[in-house]
Amino acid sequence: MIVSISVIVTLSVFYFVFPEGISAQQEEKTFVTMEGAVITTSGEVIDPVLTTATVDFDPDKFLREFNYGRVSQLEDGTTVREFTIIAEDTKVMEISPGVFFNAWTYNGTVPGPTIRVTEGDLLRVKFINNGEKPHTIHFHGIHPAEMDGVFEIVGQGGEFTYEFIAAPAGIHLYHCHVMPVEEHIARGLYGVFIVDPKESRPPADEMVMVLNGFDTDFDTENNSYAANSVPFYYLNNPIQINKNELVRVYVMNILEFDQINNLHMHGNLFDYYPTGTYRVPSAYTDMITFSQGDRGIMEFVYQYPGKYLIHAHKVEFSEKGWVGAFLVKDNPDQESQTGVEYGSKQTIKG
Repeated sequence: MIVSISVIVTLSVFYFVFPEGISAQQEEKTFVTMEGAVITTSGEVIDPVLTTATVDFDPDKFLREFNYGRVSQLEDGTTVREFTIIAEDTKVMEISPGVFFNAWTYNGTVPGPTIRVTEGDLLRVKFINNGEKPHTIHFHGIHPAEMDGVFEIVGQGGEFTYEFIAAPAGIHLYHCHVMPVEEHIARGLYGVFIVDPKESRPPADEMVMVLNGFDTDFDTENNSYAANSVPFYYLNNPIQINKNELVRVYVMNILEFDQINNLHMHGNLFDYYPTGTYRVPSAYTDMITFSQGDRGIMEFVYQYPGKYLIHAHKVEFSEKGWVGAFLVKDNPDQESQTGVEYGSKQTIKG
């Protein structure tokens, strides 16, 4: 089987990339993937500007990894959380076997690190632009105008420190806000920003799902879709959870070029908290629809073991990669429980 490989050419920040402006070669090419596989193709290959720098992204690690920063305290008792975020725009990421993409990254990955703080913390983010183009970080949430990351453009080799009190509690996002914004987002400059309430949420198995995709042929239509960047990853590597254990998913849709995205969970329903800013769910459902930038918190408990699909109910998206599975395992430690909370109700086990 011939594997088509697409690699993005890095062009000016002021103009979006379109296919007619790219020269492709037809002769046979040989590539070595990040996994060591040798791939030969006679199809169209877009020559990258740089081929030596690669991005190694692990969806399993990203799923449950939260970055709490370097913690200190001010004299008044305020907790300070400090982070360093580095932007780059010359790396190549293998988004699926044999498919390469010139990803623009925060701290070397797409999505960038999941930043997690508590409401009222002083957030201090040192931003370093190691890219060849100007970049910023725009945080969703409440903060002063000069911390908004829109007009404070950071050029190549520049630095800027964002500092503000984290508010409100909920799941937010951060992304580059340099024009054309759609290109900076589509290439990968985004991440999740979680602000925990001062009174913590109930204990749960927590994870992050970023719904995204990649346009690898520059026609402003996505060629692949995923939760956490790698198509079909969680279908081939199901997410393991325990029966009768509360699961909390911080989900964010950052898909560019498509008007909507959605998420459907099989064999169960979940409480949904839009943006996570209120403690009362807005719906008890098995499917939720997002526009770009929408996000929220899903909470659910599986009562029966087995493998259950989770995917976009937009069939085109699921068939191009946005599909995964939960593998629900028996949890002996919880077999003695007399009740299981789900759907904002209490179910008594017979």
